[in-house]
Amino acid sequence: MVENKENTPVFCEKYCIVCKGAREGNKICKAIQNIELKIFGKNGCIWGAARTKYYGVTPDKKLPVNSKNKQKQNGRRK
Repeated sequence: MVENKENTPVFCEKYCIVCKGAREGNKICKAIQNIELKIFGKNGCIWGAARTKYYGVTPDKKLPVNSKNKQKQNGRRK
C-alpha cells in the first residue's frame, strides 16, 4: 500500500479545507464533499484518490486511530 514514504499525500489529509472540514463534522464541508464524491467517484479528487491509495481510507472517512496509518500521518516511527 505504501509506495514511497517521501511522497505522502498530505494535502487531502491536512490542508484541504473541504475534506478536512468534512471529516471534522462541518455540515457545509460535508455537503460540498458529497457533491465532489458524486462527480469524481468514491475516491474524490486527485488528492483524495492519492489519500485513498496511500492510507486505504476514502476522503470522507477518518484514519483509524489504532493503526500504523496514524503514525504515518504524524511522521513518527516506532
